[in-house]
Amino acid sequence: MTLQVDSFAPNPTGPRLLQQERIAGEMPRQRSVKLTRKQPSRTASAQAVFLNVPYDDAFENLFLAYIAAVSAFGFTPRATLEIPSSKRRLDRILALIADCEYSVHDLSRVQLDNRSPRTPRFNMAFELGLTVALERTEFPEHAWVVCESRHHRIQKSLSDLNGTDPYIHDGTIRGVFRVFGSIFVRSHRQPTVPQMRRIYRALRLSFDDILDRAGESSPFNARVFRDLCVLASATADQLVIG
Repeated sequence: MTLQVDSFAPNPTGPRLLQQERIAGEMPRQRSVKLTRKQPSRTASAQAVFLNVPYDDAFENLFLAYIAAVSAFGFTPRATLEIPSSKRRLDRILALIADCEYSVHDLSRVQLDNRSPRTPRFNMAFELGLTVALERTEFPEHAWVVCESRHHRIQKSLSDLNGTDPYIHDGTIRGVFRVFGSIFVRSHRQPTVPQMRRIYRALRLSFDDILDRAGESSPFNARVFRDLCVLASATADQLVIG
């Protein structure tokens, strides 16, 4: 079984991570999580997915892959990159998560960074904790999943999640596309991996121009992120039927 986010199947109890089923010789996988919205306020094409991912150069390719995959399924990527530095960040993060139907949390960045003082990155785990708290209290309709690049590592890095198995993307672009096919297996739009790859290539082909127009050298910038999302959405609408 796989974790399935079903945006159209009502479930009066809201999303809950059900007890996992272990099969000898296989990695344990999560059961279906179904989303219910009492008062739908967005069309399917405008549903938002909060991306909780590392912001560093080594993650650039996967960052573009996440944008391509979210857009391919007809959703709108959202990220803390949108938050102005002049605003109280914690309040804006909470508001951003609450404004999204879904969230994807990548916990693959666990090593120390190279800058002094060398530290691990806690932002991703912290934002996952905020999301879980919101889902269990104010926003039970929010559905979240966790991604990692290596099998079994999260059992050590974040043992509180034991019983919640991450989607393993192997640190590859194709891996991101593969796991999104499982995460949104019941979405109204079902892009193929080749279609997601074509959206990614469109982002890559325009990447330097987008950076130049923004006067930036990194995609981890509000304007660059916005332009990448606009291009990904437009390309997805042309390639994917649904």
